[in-house]
Amino acid sequence: MPEWGEARYADVELTGTLRLSEAPTHLYVLLPVLDGSKHYWVGPDEIDKLLANASSWLPDHPERDLITRRYLAHRRPLVTDALSRLEALDDRPDEPDDDEAEAETGETGETAAEPLALQRRAAVLAALKAEGAQRVVDLGCGEGTLLANLLADPFFTEIVGADVAAAALERAARRLRLDRLPERRRDRITLLHTSVVYVDPRLAGYDAICLVEVVEHLDPDRLPALERTVFAAACPRVVVVTTPNAEYNPVWESLPEGRFRHPDHRFEWTRAEFEAWASGVAQAHGYAVSFQPVGPADPERGAPTQLAVFTR
Repeated sequence: MPEWGEARYADVELTGTLRLSEAPTHLYVLLPVLDGSKHYWVGPDEIDKLLANASSWLPDHPERDLITRRYLAHRRPLVTDALSRLEALDDRPDEPDDDEAEAETGETGETAAEPLALQRRAAVLAALKAEGAQRVVDLGCGEGTLLANLLADPFFTEIVGADVAAAALERAARRLRLDRLPERRRDRITLLHTSVVYVDPRLAGYDAICLVEVVEHLDPDRLPALERTVFAAACPRVVVVTTPNAEYNPVWESLPEGRFRHPDHRFEWTRAEFEAWASGVAQAHGYAVSFQPVGPADPERGAPTQLAVFTR
C-alpha cells in the first residue's frame, strides 16, 4: 500500500445566521476563496459574477479586500476595479472613518473630494428641508443609510424606513442600533416591511416620500405600479426621487462600456428620459416637478446623479 502523505483537503464548518436563499451566494463566493485558487481563467466577467452574488454583503464585510483578492486570483487590475465598484456600493456607514466623518460634518477643506453618496444624501435632506417636510418615508430604504442622516437631524420629527427585503430592514436596525437608542430618539423612527409596487395604507399621511436610487431597480413595466403606490395612494405633499444619469457613466473609466452601475439595475435613464418620465407623472397626479444635478458635472454629460422634487 503506497504512502500518499497528507491530502490537501480539510473539513470546514461555516456558521452564521441568514436566509436560506442567501446562503448559496455566500458559498459561491467563499468556496474558491477558501480554496485559495481558481481552476479556470479569471477574466473581467468574474467581477460581474462577484458583484451579482455578493453586492448585498461584501461591500461592508470586514474581510472585503481579502475575499476580493482571492476570488479574483490576485489579478491586480481586476482586484482594483472590483474594489472601486464595491466601495461605490458601500455608502452605508456604520461607524465612519475620520475622513468620512469630516466630510459629513463639513470640516474638510474645499480641496477634499466628497463621495457622491454623501453629496446625494445631503441634496435629499436639503430638498426636504426646503419644503418643510418633517415627517418622511424613505421607501426602498435598504440598510438605512439615509435613515441614519434623517435620525441624526432633529428637524425630522417622524421617520419611516420601508423596504421589501426583510433582511435589509434587519441590517438597518442593527446599523442604526435601534435597540440601544434613547427612547425619545427611538420613538421617532419606524421600520416597515412593504413594497413600492403595492398600495400600503401605512404610507399615507406623511409630508414626504423619498425614492433614493430605487426606480432603476424596477422593471420598466412595474413603474406604473410604483406611481400608483406613491403618487395616487400615499399622495404625500413632497416626493424626492434620485436616479443615476446614464450619460455620465463613460466618465468613470472603471465602469465597462454598456454596463450599468449596479448588477441589479434594470435600466438607467438619460437626463431627457428621466425628465420625460417625471413630467408625465407630475402632470398625471397633480404635482409640479423641478430637477437638479447632484455631484461634479461634466460639461457635456451632466452630473452623475439626477434629482427630482415633486410638490403638490
